[in-house]
Amino acid sequence: MDLSERQTRIVALFRQHGEMSVDALADHFGVATQTIRRDVNTLCDANVLRRYHGGARLMPPGTNQPYEVRRVRNLEGKLRIGHAAAERIPDGATVLLGIGTTPEQVAVALVHRKRLCVITNNLRAALVLASNPEHRVIVPGGELRSPNPEILGDEADRLFRAYRADVGVYSVGGIDDDGTLLDYDREEAASREALREASRYRMLVADAYKFTRKPSVRGGQLDEHDLVITDAPLPDTLRQRLPIASPEILVV
Repeated sequence: MDLSERQTRIVALFRQHGEMSVDALADHFGVATQTIRRDVNTLCDANVLRRYHGGARLMPPGTNQPYEVRRVRNLEGKLRIGHAAAERIPDGATVLLGIGTTPEQVAVALVHRKRLCVITNNLRAALVLASNPEHRVIVPGGELRSPNPEILGDEADRLFRAYRADVGVYSVGGIDDDGTLLDYDREEAASREALREASRYRMLVADAYKFTRKPSVRGGQLDEHDLVITDAPLPDTLRQRLPIASPEILVV
C-alpha cells in the first residue's frame, strides 16, 4: 500500500518501540489525536498494526492474513468441513466453539439444529447461531480483537474453563510436519488449549491450507484430539507419525 510520509514515520516508530499510545504519537508529531487515530486505523486495516485500547502495537512477523481474505479462501472445503462437524454434534449439546473462519462454517451448518448451548469467542459464529431462537449463545467479556471478529484473553479462557462441554470445536493457525499445532500468537494458542481441556469430545477442524502454514507459536499436538476433519489427505510424513487408533481422521 502507499503510505503518507507521516504514516511511514509512524511505522518506523513502532519498529523501534513495538507499541505506542495514540496520545504519545500525537505529541511526537504535534498533531491532533484524531489525525493520528486515522493514520493508526489505516495501518491496522492494512494489517501493519494491531489496535488495543488507547494505542496499537506492531504486528509480529508471520502475521496471519486478514479475516475477510481467509474467510473466502477455500470456502468450498470449509463448507464441507462445517457440515461434517455438524453431523457429529447432537441436538441439545453444549458446544465450545473457537475462533477462525472454519469454525464459523461449523456454526452456519449448526444454525438449524435444536436447543444447542454454544459458548464461543467467535463473534461471527455467535451472530449466526443467535438467528435461531432455540439456541442459547454465550460470549465472553473483554476487548474485541479488531479487525478480527473475536475476543481473546484471560476472560475468554476463564469462560471456557467454567464449562464441561459435550463437544469442543476449534481450528489452528498451522500444522507442522511432526503434528505440532502452530498459531500466530500466544493468546490464540491459550484459547484453544482452554477450550480443548473443557471439552469431553475434542474436534479439530482444519482445511488443507493449514498444512502449508508455519506460524511460530506452539500449542499442542495433532494426536491430542478425538477427531480431525480436513478436506484433503494428510501429508504422508505426518500420517506416519500419528498413532494408529487416535485421532480419527475424517477427510471430506
